[in-house]
Amino acid sequence: MSLDSGGSRGRTPEPPGALGGGILDGVERRTAVEAVRLRIGMAISLGMMRPGERLPDQAEVARGLSVSPITARRALTELAEEGVLVRRRGRNGGTFVAEQPSADALRQLVVPATETLEVHRLIDRRLLMECALTHFAALHATDEQVRRLDELTHRMAEAQSWSTYHQADEEFHRLTAEAAASGTAAAEYLAVLEQLYGYFIPYPIDQLHASNQDHIDLVQALQGRETEMAVEISRRHVDRLHRTMFVGLLEGHKN
Repeated sequence: MSLDSGGSRGRTPEPPGALGGGILDGVERRTAVEAVRLRIGMAISLGMMRPGERLPDQAEVARGLSVSPITARRALTELAEEGVLVRRRGRNGGTFVAEQPSADALRQLVVPATETLEVHRLIDRRLLMECALTHFAALHATDEQVRRLDELTHRMAEAQSWSTYHQADEEFHRLTAEAAASGTAAAEYLAVLEQLYGYFIPYPIDQLHASNQDHIDLVQALQGRETEMAVEISRRHVDRLHRTMFVGLLEGHKN
């Protein structure tokens, strides 16, 4: 899938096979640059990223949001021009959330209510498919696949940024689907996951580390071939997205 990275001026392809290729595939279609701007802007509006917080470097932002480096660069540049981010040079330089991010700019970076409904639908689809695949993974996963999944939980536990964590998280769910050995069902699941990852926003690393406990528990269930336990862990993990993914946070923000 080729994604816009610069409005009507041209199209830059995203990394092959990357999940969440940078576009929010809901009611509204938007360019990859617009999608990255929105995802970072919403993270700031919801308090996931704090004033003065340093962002990962540009390459890490691209990998963490599954977009091309040029898309990440253009999005960060535009957010800096709008007063949402600031860029500093020198030894301690980098890209930071502005101390007083532009309220006018942030008001423009909001997903419409009709689109949040689509995200909830995607979460429900992922829940059903992930529970089924986890059941078969508990039956068919090889010792090597379980070992690799365990290594990924350690990578997530050691991650110091949302970008590093998200890359390992993506690999973990890909490998779990592969371990299920269920043919085309895994491909269908990954297509839903790709759409949902297109809505991923940066979260505080402590929240992501807490979520990793589900991955750890799942690996233990797979090691013991405990199908019912594995399915329940997956159900709990995905169902929580209704409340902790930005759509749930937005709804709570209004109340």
